[in-house]
Amino acid sequence: MEVNITYETQNIWTWWFAIYLYTGGLGGAVLAVTFLTDLYLKAHRNLVLWGAGAGVVLLSLGSGMLFLHLLDHLAVVHVLNPLAMINQPTAWIALGTQLILWMMIWGVLYAIPYARMTPLFQKMPLIGKLLEWSPIVKLSDFIAKYRKVIGWLAVVNGVGVAVYTGLLLQSFPAVALWANPGVPLLFTVSAFSTGMAFLLLVMYTILREAEDDHIRVLYERIDLVLIATELVIIFSFFFYLQRGSESAMRSGELLFTDLGWLIGFIGFGLIVPFFLELKGVIKGWTSHVPIIAASVFVLVGGYLLRHYFMYAGIYAYPW
Repeated sequence: MEVNITYETQNIWTWWFAIYLYTGGLGGAVLAVTFLTDLYLKAHRNLVLWGAGAGVVLLSLGSGMLFLHLLDHLAVVHVLNPLAMINQPTAWIALGTQLILWMMIWGVLYAIPYARMTPLFQKMPLIGKLLEWSPIVKLSDFIAKYRKVIGWLAVVNGVGVAVYTGLLLQSFPAVALWANPGVPLLFTVSAFSTGMAFLLLVMYTILREAEDDHIRVLYERIDLVLIATELVIIFSFFFYLQRGSESAMRSGELLFTDLGWLIGFIGFGLIVPFFLELKGVIKGWTSHVPIIAASVFVLVGGYLLRHYFMYAGIYAYPW
């Protein structure tokens, strides 16, 4: 019996959801990498303040984008309820909201001791008084005493946020492009690659401390490996989509015939920064412009990955 297949591109999770996935993964990765650097490479007040501040803002931006698209805004109370994960463990949005919320809490807590010793904050009337408020002082002392414990809680939570962004898509069985065990791995690798790129951008343009060269070099080497891993995963996706279901094949046709995906994401988002960073790792830099450009390309590419993944989601109906 002949079966006619009808194809339809999903049009509900589009650019706004791509922003949510992007800022969530990027924010979680930035916080995790920042705290690991502070714990094991160098006690770095400025990096923690910039990393924690940026991470919390990114997570807030992504959560805000999701909140704006709720049909019932008061329903967010149920999502914020920790018992929601127990009552409905497959509610991925509720799980992700909890992870993001706690990641923002860890980010603020970890930065408090450093904020208290920063002259800029001390001079601000309201913030200065708040940081010297007795409960905040006691909390700061507690955090300083158990810095590694809080740092590792934040790191585990940050990895959880990055992985969650891929698990959320994988839980959508109607779209073969998303319901793929490689998606959580791809999104996690991409999140930490963009996290490295963001911190490199901060360290080369804002902090620029000469004694941090070893940190920047390590970030570049790690990001180089992450980009290479991402290229391998994308290459594997190409063959998976070619040999998958009708939905998968149509998604593959959309992606790998689109110049934005091929040139924008794979070309300038992965291949160009890979060779720029490879040159830096092998020969070093005479100018910081190439690594700054590579970082920008990686950050833009990270968004394009999620943007095109949303728009290439295909339903296939057997009629």
